[in-house]
Amino acid sequence: MSSSKVTVPKGSWVLVTGVNGFVGTHVAKQFLEHGYKVRGTVRDASLYPWLVNDLFNTYAQSGDFEVVTADLEADNAFEEAVKGIQIIQHVASVMSFSPDPNTVIPQTVKGVTALLEAAIKEPSVKEFVYTSSLVASTAPALGNNTNVTRDTWNDMAVELAWAPPPYEPSRGPVVYMASKVIAEKAAWDFVKDKKPHFTLNVVAPSGIIGEPLNKFNADKGSGWLKYLYDGSVERIIGMPANWVVDVKDTALLHVAAALDPETKGERIQAWGNNVNWDDFLAIFRDLYPNEKWVDDFTGKVKLSITTDQTPALALLKKWGNQDGWTTPHDSVAQAVDVYLKWYPRS
Repeated sequence: MSSSKVTVPKGSWVLVTGVNGFVGTHVAKQFLEHGYKVRGTVRDASLYPWLVNDLFNTYAQSGDFEVVTADLEADNAFEEAVKGIQIIQHVASVMSFSPDPNTVIPQTVKGVTALLEAAIKEPSVKEFVYTSSLVASTAPALGNNTNVTRDTWNDMAVELAWAPPPYEPSRGPVVYMASKVIAEKAAWDFVKDKKPHFTLNVVAPSGIIGEPLNKFNADKGSGWLKYLYDGSVERIIGMPANWVVDVKDTALLHVAAALDPETKGERIQAWGNNVNWDDFLAIFRDLYPNEKWVDDFTGKVKLSITTDQTPALALLKKWGNQDGWTTPHDSVAQAVDVYLKWYPRS
């Protein structure tokens, strides 16, 4: 961490929701490495003993890391979790991809608003960072030429998600997109209406790839990459291209969004690199030429959506002394090294 001025001093407590997740583990790890203490939330702490006993054992032993149960859908879920917290990182979201909007959208919004309500009652909270998504602004679809700005929203996804049933499986991704739209808007509306004592910043990543920190996360978050590794092309052929960002870059931006004194009320677009699956296959073949990989299948298409990523890149430089995004080659290399260890290819 290169910047000397921070909003909250080292040794302070950071709350990370969904600390068991692909992104959540990395956010927690970076805060711990920067000298902060982390309280992570999960839906049921008994299901994730590896967080304390393995991944963050050293920090848990020293009292700098702990895990508590907080269900996104429960009333007053975060009242206890926020006590004594200075920074909140709301990473958790409903990732079921259910096609029924009634089982996804209200729960996602409630998770955001309940945590904000708990935060406004806790005087110690100084910074609140919400993990949104590219899809809250627009759909990562071929033929979409949208240039995303601060005020761009994927309202079409909301309309499609709430269309009358039947709720076919194909609606699942649209429902997820809509949940991110409505939840992020709810967060900004809360700040506008309640004028809380803490600062809100949003980090909106694209498809997140890179090294999973635990086998539990290997087919989550960066699942597309795992599908490609497995040769399960049918699971990703409907979306042949995407913007992708490394999970470590994403986590660093979460740290910067909380600690940077000049970052206030920002919507940070963190899209990274514009790629297609054939680009990844080329990297697979370069890294492991003796392995057999599926043939190219995307026709080399690329997305046409754009945005200004200058603010995100400036934060990566300021807080990580990093020039530009982690390359897809490096992200894939770190991920596949782990996959080969956990899922040897026959």
